[in-house]
Amino acid sequence: MHPAPSVIIFTVFSGLGFGFLTYLGLGILTPTGATAFLIFALAYALAVGGLLAATFHLGNPKNGLKAFSQWRTSWLSREAWSSVACLTVLGFYALGAVFFDTHIRILGILGAVLALVTVYFTSMIYAQLKTVPRWNHWMTSVVFGLFSLGGGALLSQQGGLAAGLLIALGVAMAFGWVSGDQQFAKHGSTMETATGLGKIGRVRLFESPHTGGNYLLHEMVYVVGRKHAVKLRVIAILCAVVLPLLLLWAWPANTVVIIIAALVHILGALVARWLFFAEAEHVVGLYYGKR
Repeated sequence: MHPAPSVIIFTVFSGLGFGFLTYLGLGILTPTGATAFLIFALAYALAVGGLLAATFHLGNPKNGLKAFSQWRTSWLSREAWSSVACLTVLGFYALGAVFFDTHIRILGILGAVLALVTVYFTSMIYAQLKTVPRWNHWMTSVVFGLFSLGGGALLSQQGGLAAGLLIALGVAMAFGWVSGDQQFAKHGSTMETATGLGKIGRVRLFESPHTGGNYLLHEMVYVVGRKHAVKLRVIAILCAVVLPLLLLWAWPANTVVIIIAALVHILGALVARWLFFAEAEHVVGLYYGKR
């Protein structure tokens, strides 16, 4: 699928922000006063900035408000409600920390749970799509969750916890790529099923269905060369996992190094998320002879 920058920014930075908020809510960090203000401001900037970036993928960003209307059937709508609930609850928690030097435990725990729920709902926007076999797998939610918690642990300066989560992330990324490469074939969709002509024999494309491009070709039938995909996978896992781990191992208690590790990790997350979209094979591509 077409890897739109707005959706990449949305999934990477909102996940990072909600992961950071999870640790703040659980009391892993307990800042107060001006320090708390700056830390919560960073977490909210990441989470809210990521959510707002998603609206730029809409033809009319004001239509984003309609996302709140379909919570019974839409994972996107559920994510919208859970994110607002999380940001509201942790907003009150942050007010206590900033102005009253106190941490209201129940609000923090509730906010942390809502943050994790929000990340899960974000992952399910993609994992529930049977038309994209690579995404329609439980590993999608696992990788989203580990990116959120691993990045959040780095921002929280929890070196040991971050190291463990990044190792788990590296394993999940590798497994996700290997299993994802097999999902389209396992799905069973073919040119015959795409056209509905399988009952009369093998089908091949004689001519393109359209003389020009269209929305489906632009958004759903993006093709990335295998050679480039392998290189980008290596870059993604090096930046998201290996280099941060080496930095944490060499200088485990150095704040500046942890910040550098977090920035390198974010670069890796952006590359991995670009691949997440670019390698996604929508079954509609069969109709155009692209799969």
